[in-house]
Amino acid sequence: MALRSAQGDGPNSSHWDGGAEKADFNAKRKKKVAEIHQALNSDPTDVAALRRMAISEGGLLTDEIRRKVWPKLLNVNANDQPPISGKNLRQMSKDYQQVLLDVRRSLRRFPPGMPEEQREGLQEELIDIILLILERNPQLHYYQGYHDIVVTFLLVVGERLATSLVEKLSTHHLRDFMDPTMDNTKHILNYLMPIIDQVNPELHDFMQSAEVGTIFALSWLITWFGHVLSDFRHVVRLYDFFLACHPLMPIYFAAVIVLYREQEVLDCDCDMASVHHLLSQIPQDLPYETLISRAGDLFVQFPPSELAREAAAQQQAERTAASTFKDFELASAQQRPDMVLRQRFRGLLRPEDRTKDVLTKPRTNRFVKLAVMGLTVALGAAALAVVKSALEWAPKFQLQLFP
Repeated sequence: MALRSAQGDGPNSSHWDGGAEKADFNAKRKKKVAEIHQALNSDPTDVAALRRMAISEGGLLTDEIRRKVWPKLLNVNANDQPPISGKNLRQMSKDYQQVLLDVRRSLRRFPPGMPEEQREGLQEELIDIILLILERNPQLHYYQGYHDIVVTFLLVVGERLATSLVEKLSTHHLRDFMDPTMDNTKHILNYLMPIIDQVNPELHDFMQSAEVGTIFALSWLITWFGHVLSDFRHVVRLYDFFLACHPLMPIYFAAVIVLYREQEVLDCDCDMASVHHLLSQIPQDLPYETLISRAGDLFVQFPPSELAREAAAQQQAERTAASTFKDFELASAQQRPDMVLRQRFRGLLRPEDRTKDVLTKPRTNRFVKLAVMGLTVALGAAALAVVKSALEWAPKFQLQLFP
């Protein structure tokens, strides 16, 4: 800490530094809470500012704030009551038995020490939310892991609001996971290796030689890491980030986890079993704020449209998360999450570097690939640029999954 080094190593400096750092932390937290409430109370609501708050260090801080901000990020009216089906969905739904099995296995997703009766009640609500969303959206297909996302919303915002939020999420960010086959999900996973290749070709080539593939990241992606992280605080922090960003951000976050573990991977035997075993065991003590910052930087520097060919893009789909996300954005003025990230990234560059086209194919600039992983400045400090409402970063074309 700069404060610690400035005060020296006297006998009382450590104690003084700790108190000063705590006071500084509390002051920043109080300031952020005030800024969030100011954005919420603006007329109209300043959704762009809320996105910046959700992305920046610490995210949305508390579940009380999340209950107010998450609906704004998804353009959901929190006062609207979700419809209630008059049908007996448990008898009629083809997915009921699988949903029931998955929910019964979800015990660890509930807070330790929660009374059994309360947990069982929440599990019943979890089943009802899932079946209602599927009944109202017959184009959506249940997948194992979906319940891990739904339970996160249930625990934070309650049954009524969780139903509305997850329904919107399911028809936008999660849409491709809910197709009849896993083809689109596999295509999203195909973005993982090109991202790694742009930043660390040595690591990429090692993983390719080991033929490890990307299946180790499947549960990360389709549950937004809810299934693999044991600390609920970390889960909701990532949800703040993902809800404020493009639907592909979880795969960028998966990439930065692999990049962060570079040395562990390279120290492995170069075979599929060894590398897969290592990567499938996700550490619980990750530096989440640093990785969130890096994921945002990578998304800006290597946007999906630049990685599309390497991700083996297939034929254009009629309705995918990319196309529905564009519709979602058009319906939400002043909300472009890509602009928040892009202007933040530009704020990190030196003035003489801002004229460089960092969003074009970066293969010729190895320094940029290495430097991007060192951009660890807190998101909040660089995300102060005003977000414009223009769709400046609209995809040039639509792929089968994402731009």
